[in-house]
Amino acid sequence: MKYRTLAHTAVSAIGLGAMPLSIEHRPDEARAVATLHAALDAGVTLIDTADSYHWHAAEAGHNELLIARALARYGADTSHVLVATKGGRGRPGDGSWTVTATPDHLKRAAEASLGRLGVDAIGLYQLHKPDPAVPWADSVGALRELLDAGTVRAVGISNVTTDQIRQAHQILGDGLVSVQNRYSPAVRDSEPELRLSEQLGLAFLPWSPLGGISRSSLDGPSGLAPAATAFHRIAAGHGVSPQRLALAWLLARSPAMIPVPGASRPSSITDSARAVELTLTPRELAELGDALPG
Repeated sequence: MKYRTLAHTAVSAIGLGAMPLSIEHRPDEARAVATLHAALDAGVTLIDTADSYHWHAAEAGHNELLIARALARYGADTSHVLVATKGGRGRPGDGSWTVTATPDHLKRAAEASLGRLGVDAIGLYQLHKPDPAVPWADSVGALRELLDAGTVRAVGISNVTTDQIRQAHQILGDGLVSVQNRYSPAVRDSEPELRLSEQLGLAFLPWSPLGGISRSSLDGPSGLAPAATAFHRIAAGHGVSPQRLALAWLLARSPAMIPVPGASRPSSITDSARAVELTLTPRELAELGDALPG
């Protein structure tokens, strides 16, 4: 495994997005735990979760509790594993997502996550999404209070603009360590936020990093076969999955990039973790930079 810097420490360059283990169509607990253990076996030391990663309204924190159980059952030291969780969103149980980022809510949510994870302090706590009904400075100020209280060791922000990153950085200083926006082969509109993260020394954790890859395995552009798309053709040339190639491409985009691909099977995260072994040529990177996956 290769490593990058996050929350003032070294973490695996590929993390695990644990959301698929707790939402709709989730696997049973045995397979979910096996997936988390496979990630640890592969050298993954960053697990991304949220208090809203659940299915039914009455099971808030399902993913956090699952991760805590899996780590406890692993049978080896997991003190080096960084569990990054998020607060500020909810799921009423009808498939929708809500946003609540008032200071009181965020502080209560962080305390609840702390208890579910069973830790002395949350390694990385992320504001899941800006709340349009709450001044941004107020939400970020609550994160500052959580830092000062020792409830969390470091802070991240998600689904944000460059202006919001700059304002959060002013309030949080070196307590702000990461930005988590959507970024993938198919969705690249967070390029300004990625470059600003680089400038400020922040890690960039793209969510849904494999966006477009699964869809493009069904049909390519203009009716072409999947093998004719750049991501699939170059992956075939390396003898790897298009998903592994996409993650390698993301890693090459920036030294700040730490993808957290989702997985619900041990084989998926094992394959994703091996993206750190794949080196793409400048010509391949240029071709993929100009191409969408399908």
